[in-house]
Order: sequence, then structure tokens, then C-alpha cells
Amino acid sequence: EIHIKEPIEKEVNPRLLPGELLLCEASTVYKYIQEDGSNRGTYGKLVCTNFKIAFLDDDSASDDNEPQFKNKIVGENDITLQCVDQIYGVYDEKKKLLTGQLRKYPEKLIIYCKDLRVFHFCLRYTKEEEVKRIVSGIVHHSQTPKLLKRLFLFSYASAAPNNTGKYGRNQTVMFDTLEDWRDELERTKGNVKYKAVTTNEGYRVSEKLPLYFVVPICVSDESILKYEGRGIPIWCWSCHNGAALLKMSAFPKEQDDSASQMQKAFLDGIYKTISKPPYELLKMEDLSSSLPSLQDIQTAYTRFKQLFLIDNSTDFWATDVKWFSLLESTNWLEIIRRVLKKAIEVAECLERQHTNVLLIEESATDLCCVISTLVQVMMDSYSRTKSGFQSLIQKEWVIGGHGFLDRCNHLHKSDKEEAPVFLLLLNCVWQLVQQYPPAFEFTETYLTVLSDSLYVPIFSTFFFNSQHQKDTNMSGENLQTQSGPFRFLTVWDWSVQFDPKAQAFLNNTLYVEKPKPDKSQRKTTRFKHQRQLSLPLTQTKPSTKRGFFREETDHLIKNILGKRIGKFINSSDELPNSFREFYDSWHSKPVDYHGLLLPRIDGPEIKVWAQRYLRWIPEAQLHGGGTIATAAKILDLIEEVQSLQVKMDEEHSQAV
Repeated sequence: EIHIKEPIEKEVNPRLLPGELLLCEASTVYKYIQEDGSNRGTYGKLVCTNFKIAFLDDDSASDDNEPQFKNKIVGENDITLQCVDQIYGVYDEKKKLLTGQLRKYPEKLIIYCKDLRVFHFCLRYTKEEEVKRIVSGIVHHSQTPKLLKRLFLFSYASAAPNNTGKYGRNQTVMFDTLEDWRDELERTKGNVKYKAVTTNEGYRVSEKLPLYFVVPICVSDESILKYEGRGIPIWCWSCHNGAALLKMSAFPKEQDDSASQMQKAFLDGIYKTISKPPYELLKMEDLSSSLPSLQDIQTAYTRFKQLFLIDNSTDFWATDVKWFSLLESTNWLEIIRRVLKKAIEVAECLERQHTNVLLIEESATDLCCVISTLVQVMMDSYSRTKSGFQSLIQKEWVIGGHGFLDRCNHLHKSDKEEAPVFLLLLNCVWQLVQQYPPAFEFTETYLTVLSDSLYVPIFSTFFFNSQHQKDTNMSGENLQTQSGPFRFLTVWDWSVQFDPKAQAFLNNTLYVEKPKPDKSQRKTTRFKHQRQLSLPLTQTKPSTKRGFFREETDHLIKNILGKRIGKFINSSDELPNSFREFYDSWHSKPVDYHGLLLPRIDGPEIKVWAQRYLRWIPEAQLHGGGTIATAAKILDLIEEVQSLQVKMDEEHSQAV
């Protein structure tokens, strides 16, 4: 039996963005409410555009009872086409995955989203022709492979060219100019040993490298050109003590002995320029051998997300008894722990050993991005401000060449290279945010919204594989408006998605800016870190691979030439004791929220990001509570205090 809300009498039309076109629609569609098994729900219209799938009922036309935190682009019942994960049809109470041409159309439609929402639609009372059109349209536009230029990103940029390019560059550094890199070198005091180069202008070196990047001063333009940027140590960041974090993409495996010898001689020279014992040391890390593979990460996350894609209350309570064992079996939290541990190892080398660290990966655009970002968040308080963190994502990920288009599978290619690498980073950063809230200018809500923005194709930030790919597709003439090149929005302009009141939830009201140094008072007030209980009780597993390796030239060369270094070298026996001493020593002291931060990684300290993963499950909600409700109350109190302060100031001025 279906308990219904009466069908809508008035016509409700979707709110379309510039460039958004209505493709198909179906009336008298019944949307289930997933709170229980009573089949309660409401009738409405299901539509598909070139941007989203949307369900419209009579509440869609009303602005009453709007939530405190509302997205202006994507509504509560909107699903962008890039956010659709899987679509199932229900035939005679049996679920079947829908991927291509359909011979028979289902009586129910279930849409699983990448942000972990689940939508159930009953099509039993919809006209047959409308069912065919809406189901075929949704499956085709959200599941079949498409060309890059068919993304809504380009339609929106064509129709709304005046809405782009207004974001203030003084807030987030975009790292698309030479000056941005020089300013970053100056900020980190890295300009003594490193230089920003223009060798790749016009992408004459490599289409995978950004236009501008930073290398050691001793590296010549000829070297960069000769090997197309491979084997070149690219600067990420400099520590206050002068030690630097670098990354390098490995050479492809060569069959030609003469080419291998030339590469070996070249790498030998590079190594000697970076490592000058005893004054400067270099330790390197082959991330492909010391961290899980991208396939392992994808497999773990696929298992993990299934715990939260709940169809109904019955399914939720059925898994509740064995939830912790299911959680542990996914291995997702263990991967987060291993990544954080690796970042701590790198931080130890930079902070305590004053040693340069070279991260090595085949392309240096996946796990290199994760580790380099985490190290900077842990060691540089500027990266814990909102603008600093956004600038860091621009530097290491967007300009650094992370393949967002492929890793997020925005084009729905059959030969998937999908892996949630950026989502892994956000999960790791969230661990730090929830362990040390006062250290961050942004909130966990900010991180949640940022993860959702991966699937909103009106921003270019997360929809290209490289700066070259973006520049190439921007340079084409805008055929619809004849106005020249496309100009895309950046996700960092939060006013596009949220009004000022909603944006307040992205900022941590308890954050205190780093005080300016006072020479007369050297000691600073430190706060004691409070340990919290965690949701999951995960077991700490010893890593099978030990961290850094001995800094021997030949070993470094063998690794960069595409061979697993673990086959040639035994890792240092001193590392585990050294790491544990560094880790325990730091955690035994009070926390300086503007200094070095080391995450707690033992067992239950690694938690589930509840706001992101449990927010759509009613049984897991605290009605009238949670972080949003807490933040709203704090904001109300702050507003009241500020209002009282204004009144006091006015009365004081009148009295004077």
C-alpha cells in the first residue's frame, strides 16, 4: 500500500541555469520517502536537463521552510549528471543495473549518487511513453560516454560569459602566472635555492606540466627540454629551516641501453646538485611502493561507500549489528591511516632532520599531490586558512596536473581510470580538522561542500586533467555568443553556490589568526589536545613497507628509471624507532595550533567522516543537533554579542 500526498494541481517548471536545456520529463512520478518501509512519498514531475536530474513537487515552487544551509545551484531534489553513480531499474521487485539501450522499462527507478544520496521513483502511474523518454534520457545522459565539449561546463560558459572572471585574485592564489610562483618562493624563503622557470611556455616541454613551475637553481632549461620534464625535481614547498619538499615523475622503462645510460648520467648529476653532504641531505620516497595503488584505493572506497547507500530502514538496521566489522573489511580507514603516517614521516625529515625530501611517482600527479598537500597542511599554518588551503589545492592539484576528469570519471568512459584520490585527501584533512578544530579557519562543512563541488559542472576547477587541457579548450571561439574564448568560473567563488548567511557555516568561528611575533614575549600560550572517542574501532596494522631509503645515488637512479626500489635496497632499521620517538615526543607536549600539527593515527583515532557519509541516513541523524545546528547557535550568539557591543559603543560616545 502506498500512502500518498495528492498529485500537484499547479504546473511546476524547473529553474534553469543559463545554457541549461530541458531534455525530457515525466509527470505523475511518485518519489518515496526513505524513512521507513511504509512507501510514503509524494507525487511530482521528474525532469532531465543537460545539467541535472530534478524532481519537482508543489514544495519546489515555494520558498517556505527553506533549510538554513541551502545551495543556490543544486537543490535538495537535484542530481547533477556528473553526480549520478549508478541507476537501477526494478522489475517484479528485482533490481537490475541500467547502462545502455533498454528493451523493457522498469516500474521503479533507483538512482545512487556519488554524494551518497539515494532516490527511489515509482513510475507505475506515469504514462508509458513518458516512462520510456525519461528513463532512456536519464540513462543516456548520465551513464554513456561523452565528449569533453558536451559537458554542461561549456554550455554554461557560453550562455553566461559575463558571470565569469570576477573572482578576486587577492583571495586565492591561482598559480597560473610566473608572479604567483615567485611570490610563493618569497613567502617560504625558498628563492635562495630554487627558481621559477618559463621553459614550458607554449607547452613546448610537456602538455602535462604547468606553464610555470619551480626547480632547483642548478637545473638548466636544456635539461628540462631534453627529457620533457621527467626526472626533474619540481619544488613543492620550503620549510622554515631551508629543507625542501620536491616531487619527480619517473622515466618510462627504456629498452634502449644507450638511452638508459644517458638518463642515468643525467639523474646522477641532478642528485649531486640536491644532495651535498654533510650540509644538505636528500631522502626520497617511492610512493608507488610504499602506499596503496590507485586500484587498491578505488576498490576500498567502492566497498566503503556501500555501507552508506541505504535503500530503507530495514537495510540500515540489518547492517547495524555487524557495521564495525564491515567497516574494517573495506580497508578505507586503514588507507587513510597509512597516508597520514607517510605524511608524518616526510614531516619528520623536513622538521627534525633538516633533510630535503623527494617524492617519486610515475606521473607525480596522484599520491604525490596527496602527500605534498598533507605535509604543507601539517607544517604551514597558512595552509590551514581558507584562502591558504584553496591556494594549496590550486598549486598542487589543479595546476599540478591531477587528472580530475579521469579520476572522477566525468565523461563516463568505459576504460575507467577512476580513483577517489582527491576525496582521499579531503578525508585525511578532515581527520586533522576534527582532531584540532581551533587550528583551521575552515570547518568540516567546508570540506563536505568542497567534496560535493567535484560534481558541479559550472566550475572548471575539477573538470580538466591539466592546465594545458583547460587552456586548449578555452581558446576555441565561443560559437553561441561569438564573444571569443570561454571564461570559466572557479569553485573558490563561494558566492555562486551560497548566500552570505550560508557561507558563514564554512568559516570556523573559533579560529584565532596567527598572532604577529612579539620579540619581548617569546613564550606563547599552548593548549592541551583533548583526545576524543571514535566511531570506528579499527585495528592498527603494521606497514609492510618501511619509509625512507638510504640516500645512495645509484639506488635513486634505479628507482626513477621505473624499477621498484624495494628490490634493491633494505630500508633503514633506524626509521621505525626514529618515527615513533618523533611522533610520541610531539604528542606528549601541548599543542601549538599555529605550529606543526601531527595527526593521531593509532587505532580508533582514525574516524569516519560522519557529516559527509551519514548525512542522508535519517536513522543516523540527531534531529535539531549536529555540527550545523551548533554552528548556527554560535553564529547567533556572535551576532548578539556584536549587536550589544555596538549599543555599548553608541551609549559610550553619547555619554562623552
